[in-house]
Amino acid sequence: MRTMIHVIATINLKPDTRDAFLAAFHELVPKVLEEDGCITYGPTIDVDANLGDVQEGPRDNTVTVVESWESVEHLQAHLVAPHMNDYREQVKDMVTDMKVQVLAPA
Repeated sequence: MRTMIHVIATINLKPDTRDAFLAAFHELVPKVLEEDGCITYGPTIDVDANLGDVQEGPRDNTVTVVESWESVEHLQAHLVAPHMNDYREQVKDMVTDMKVQVLAPA
């Protein structure tokens, strides 16, 4: 059974590379939104909302990508799409690490 999923990808960057990274990422977004099964896909950055101890950040060298896909299979196809390989090559010297959470509606 296919179940819609949400993906939260936290990408940590080398200092002073966030603007260049976001420029490359914004070029990628329209290609991903055209992929079969993509519902939403976009980068976000931290906002200091003055929430005290419950809020982490703001993290100046972090971009968080928020995604929704029709299924895990669609996400898996996305990860091997040619434009994703091109994007990873383009930003590899800016990224220090990345963590991904895949979530299902509860």
